[in-house]
Amino acid sequence: MTLVLHDDLFDAQFVRALAYARSGGAEIGECVETARRITKTDGELWYREWLATAERAEQAAVASTAAGDSVSARDAYLRASNYYRTAGLFLMGTPVDDRLRSSSHKQTETFRAGAALLDAPPEILAIPYEGTTLPGYFFRAGDAGDDTPRPTVILTNGYDGTVEELYFANAVAALERGYHVLAFDGPGQGSVILDQGIPFRPDWENVVSPVVDVAVARPEVDAERLVLIGWSFGGYTAPRAAGGEHRLAACVADSGPYDLYDTVIARVPGVLAHQLPDGNRLMLSVLEKALESTMKKPSAGWALRRNLWVHGVEDPMAYVELARQYSMKGREHLVRCPTFVCRTAGDDISAGAQELADHLTCPTEFVEFGHDDDVTGHCEMTGRAVFHQRLYRWLDGVLAGG
Repeated sequence: MTLVLHDDLFDAQFVRALAYARSGGAEIGECVETARRITKTDGELWYREWLATAERAEQAAVASTAAGDSVSARDAYLRASNYYRTAGLFLMGTPVDDRLRSSSHKQTETFRAGAALLDAPPEILAIPYEGTTLPGYFFRAGDAGDDTPRPTVILTNGYDGTVEELYFANAVAALERGYHVLAFDGPGQGSVILDQGIPFRPDWENVVSPVVDVAVARPEVDAERLVLIGWSFGGYTAPRAAGGEHRLAACVADSGPYDLYDTVIARVPGVLAHQLPDGNRLMLSVLEKALESTMKKPSAGWALRRNLWVHGVEDPMAYVELARQYSMKGREHLVRCPTFVCRTAGDDISAGAQELADHLTCPTEFVEFGHDDDVTGHCEMTGRAVFHQRLYRWLDGVLAGG
């Protein structure tokens, strides 16, 4: 059921932008009025309207700065960052649209301008990684100068988020509860795919280990209470990483696929799916043409266009084949730390979450959110506070040895 827009995906992305009102990334009126101006399922219109809202928020931030009102400036810059990110969503794909580059860079620029005005501004990180660096932030809980070691969460993202969005989605909740936060973009994500052209890789343990190295070297981080939280596609990469990086005290898999190939072919008509990978050539040709046709649709083809881009492949069939590499099947026993697995009822992306939880051999907590919790949408977007309540009730107990 849509709330404002008449397309399920457009509406879900509107809800995603709106969901950050509590954590300082949105104003209800700005989001609702922007959505009302998007009168058709058109990525160009979406871009123009969210860009206009982002620019107005940024202009308000500049004016507030000039007036000496740092609180209003901070709030407006942070909202502008979320709106700039939202503006570029439906431009994702190859070749990379210059407007996506611009809106993405603006979301980083405005976020940093706003974050610099927080009571505890984050430290901007360049995390060493295989001859380059990954962008990140370290957010400190508690008073400045207090180096008492605290539990720390490492935040890893999904397909189309950014490290800046992680502040609104997960960092604020952790900081409020006294956890330090280290958030980063890895291969296939944010500026790493946009500016460095580095695509996703399945062995996320080789991405997370350098991040853990940075975390445990900090005196304010309690190396015995380090938690990895992954959401959306990070719900796959986090447990994958935990299977190879054993310095983690806990892992969280929020709404990820258990097996990406299963998730992909679940959207393919059965008569065609049964031909994969090496079945009837004519039927496979029909499937290939159907996928190429779908890619041209502004809403229905968005995820596929995005997926090809972040994985660095050129055609849908190559993506289908590559998806086989992204699976937790047969790797569940490698995860040793207590793991929290969750999903929202009806979310097809995380349909295998229960199966993942059932096959893990470590201490496991599985939660399915739904209408009884007043939670809907991928990654509990209508109920992030409900998600955080359940997560930290569990996590506090795990880290306390309960």
